[in-house]
Amino acid sequence: MDTTAIKIESLLTRDERDELAKLLFPDIAKRPEDYELMYPPRDLPVGAFVTRIGPSPTGYIHLGNLYSALADSRLARQSGGVFMLRVEDTDNKREVPGAVELIISSLAYFGVEFDEGATERGDKGAYGPYRQRRRAELYQTMACHLIREGRAYPCFCAEEELNLIREQQSAAGQTPGYYGRWAVHRDLSMDDIRSRLSAGEGFTVRLRSTGDPSKHITVLDGIRGALSMPQNNQDFVLLKADGIPTYHFAHAVDDHFMRTTHVIRGEEWLATLPYHVELFEALGYERPVYCHTAVLMKIDKGVKRKLSKRKDPENGLDYYQKQGYLPKAVLVYLMTVLNSNFEEWMKDNPDAGYEDFPFTTAKMGSSGALFDLDKLHNISKDMFALMSAGEVRDFMLSWSKVNAPGFYKLIRDDGGYLINVLNIGRGGDNPRKDLIYGNQIKDFLSFFYDSEFKMEDHYPEQIDKELIGKLLTEYLDIYSPDDDNAAWFAKVRDMGVRHGFAAKPKDYKNNPEMYKGHVGDVSSALRVALTGRRNSPDLWEIQRVMGADMVRRRVASAIKGLRHF
Repeated sequence: MDTTAIKIESLLTRDERDELAKLLFPDIAKRPEDYELMYPPRDLPVGAFVTRIGPSPTGYIHLGNLYSALADSRLARQSGGVFMLRVEDTDNKREVPGAVELIISSLAYFGVEFDEGATERGDKGAYGPYRQRRRAELYQTMACHLIREGRAYPCFCAEEELNLIREQQSAAGQTPGYYGRWAVHRDLSMDDIRSRLSAGEGFTVRLRSTGDPSKHITVLDGIRGALSMPQNNQDFVLLKADGIPTYHFAHAVDDHFMRTTHVIRGEEWLATLPYHVELFEALGYERPVYCHTAVLMKIDKGVKRKLSKRKDPENGLDYYQKQGYLPKAVLVYLMTVLNSNFEEWMKDNPDAGYEDFPFTTAKMGSSGALFDLDKLHNISKDMFALMSAGEVRDFMLSWSKVNAPGFYKLIRDDGGYLINVLNIGRGGDNPRKDLIYGNQIKDFLSFFYDSEFKMEDHYPEQIDKELIGKLLTEYLDIYSPDDDNAAWFAKVRDMGVRHGFAAKPKDYKNNPEMYKGHVGDVSSALRVALTGRRNSPDLWEIQRVMGADMVRRRVASAIKGLRHF
């Protein structure tokens, strides 16, 4: 650490600082107090939370955005507060056309609604604009104010000079950054500044830090409790050369004037928390409560690591839309990750919605939160099991229209056929739980449609091809769509016995040498012929829904396939 003493106070007089502010920002006429009047404290109930999410329009919105948005939304809604969408678009090099609309539509898919903020039709709310590039005048006004107060200064360093400083620091074993004796433009004279400006040199505006890293600050985090860390001493950039702010400056100014009370963000921002503490102090603003969430992790080959945009498709929100996950299932799953007591509360309140849960930052974890796709799948199965067949069909229509147009055409005008398919095993005390998400449901039910049917599994290995052909041929003779379940099974059992199969599995188990197999093996051969799979819902129910023509067509096709095998 460089311990070279630095002059904390600006060497410029008050008059020189006023002159400097006018030179740097000739078009800025407003003062901070003008914006205080424009954005007054909100008239909200005592204890109301004002929260926001601030995604960047890079064309990629990830699970962490929804994770934070859900926490923000719950805190605001249950306290009678306000939840905002603020688009943090200060880095125009990374902005992707249509990304703002993607953010809005992606979150809307999961039912995330904002009280204020950017919308596809413009901004909604009295504390906008809600896109940071449209707030440039406000940031420049506040930078101008910090210049006058001696808490900011212009830096004319070109990128080459900054690179040289970094190289020198690395060679000297010093902490990288712009501070102390490395902050070479911190104390330029007014004459030098005038000369550089007259020559047309570009500049950034940096904070004049008063921090001492040998001293510590204590910050009360809404999730992690009291945090102790060294003071900031970096003269970090507030305004870039194009007059657009860095994240550090923009978020502080916006959170003050939008009257944000709580900032929920990932733990990756902990390293810059001292920046933000000093910045709020320099501006004279009360800090919001920072709540640093745990990073979403996964187990990969036995090793716990952070969810990755490059490696993990499930990190992107569009994954859940394209795959066809129930939005509510994803939200309920994230609630189990966000609050440690949510699952227990759900067990005690089985008929309540997640919106009724008393959400609190105190129950949010501070260590790596493990993302478990299997757990999400179990929640999805439970939710689909509680839905009516009509509700599932409506969901599949909505999802497939966008994501599986071929399947959409099959089910759009099927006269209720899909509802009959979905009613198999639905209802009762032990409803089937084999539906997980749209794509899986589409594949799972594909055998009900001739155009989608394919043989995915082999016939039982213990039955030779010739015998399977005889069984299927005889089945065409004994099959009747008028048989109830008991009559149908009796026919299958008797057919199996005629061909040397045990009528009961236990008979075969006790005397395997006497039989070719048991009735379950016969049913399995029929199942493969009709569905292409070894596992499926109840076979009699499947045939009842398929109808006699499809059943006979499938069995005949299977017989033909065996002949060409």
